[in-house]
Amino acid sequence: MSAGAATASGAGPSWFQRFLLPGFAFKAVVIGGGYATGRELAEFFLPSGPWGGLAAMLLAMLLWSIICAATFAFARKIGAFDYRSFFEGLLGRAWILFEVGYVLLVTLVLAVFGAAAGEIGASIFGWPPLAGTALLAASIALFVTFGNASVEGLFKYVSFLLYGVYALFMVFALSSFGDEIAARFAVPAPSDGWILGGLTYTGYNVIGAVVILPVIRHLTSQRDAVVSGLIAGPLAMAPAILFFVAMIAFYPGIMNETLPSDFMLRQLQMPLFHLLFQFMIFAALLESGAGSVHAINERVDAARRARGGAPLGKKARGAIAAALLIGCMFLADRFGLVTLIASGYRFLSWVFLAVYVVPLLTVGLFRLVRSQNMAEELRSAVQGNVE
Repeated sequence: MSAGAATASGAGPSWFQRFLLPGFAFKAVVIGGGYATGRELAEFFLPSGPWGGLAAMLLAMLLWSIICAATFAFARKIGAFDYRSFFEGLLGRAWILFEVGYVLLVTLVLAVFGAAAGEIGASIFGWPPLAGTALLAASIALFVTFGNASVEGLFKYVSFLLYGVYALFMVFALSSFGDEIAARFAVPAPSDGWILGGLTYTGYNVIGAVVILPVIRHLTSQRDAVVSGLIAGPLAMAPAILFFVAMIAFYPGIMNETLPSDFMLRQLQMPLFHLLFQFMIFAALLESGAGSVHAINERVDAARRARGGAPLGKKARGAIAAALLIGCMFLADRFGLVTLIASGYRFLSWVFLAVYVVPLLTVGLFRLVRSQNMAEELRSAVQGNVE
């Protein structure tokens, strides 16, 4: 059993912790604001049409599953439950390349999340934008202060809310404009570029698998790692597919909508559900932000332990979270850092592919296969000596 696999009560990890929690955590990191509002789906998948868009989503889902399975198996093999330890094992001294890119990405993501929360507060309650941003920052800081158990609980219960709301949305969409959805799928449309769309979206969110490494401490075997990784892709993409199918009712015009979700909710004319959906988006921002900040806390904690220091306490976790959130949500946009980083965001995506995915699927898989072969040879030798 891996270190930290037992629960606080002394019992072994539950089936949920071993197989579903990693996928829920991965979904939490990748969903963010753009996925939840449908803007990312319009950007990456709708240009390929209804069927091409679905093909691109299935491709991205498959690649997510493969990357998650390889990441979890390699991390468990070397005992790495934070991103620094993982990349030290995979890249050696070049691990710092990932951290530089990750810090830049977190700065952009948290600033965007803060702005989105401000807009939600303004649209629902008429608050000044700063109030919604402050509420999101305080909520993220609260959850990450209490460490793994708190963040894992957030992933679990927000996931139930999210899947439930998306399922309801699909039911309402089919009942309200199901005929339009079927009609759009029946009309031939260009599907060019679906492979590039799927690959780009994979790279756009690929770091989710390594950000959520703290939750894989519950895995008890390499089989757990592979199975939970393969499940993670469908768990993360299922809500997006439901939402994409509903969006097709308004294709191609919906491609030009800044917030496709808000546009479609207005067509449903269901104010209470509209409010529930906005609350779900806020919860998605909360779990995504908490996952990103918690990964940094766990990286700091692992570095302290490696130097013989005490584990990171609640006050220290809260202080690190507060510093990150204030710097990213309130200061980054003011000083132009968001614009600077966003202009290089696609470059960062290619950096993550180069320093993470390529080494993982070459060097990482080679080391996993070699270690498995060595283990089998050792078992064979032992059996031969016994006989």
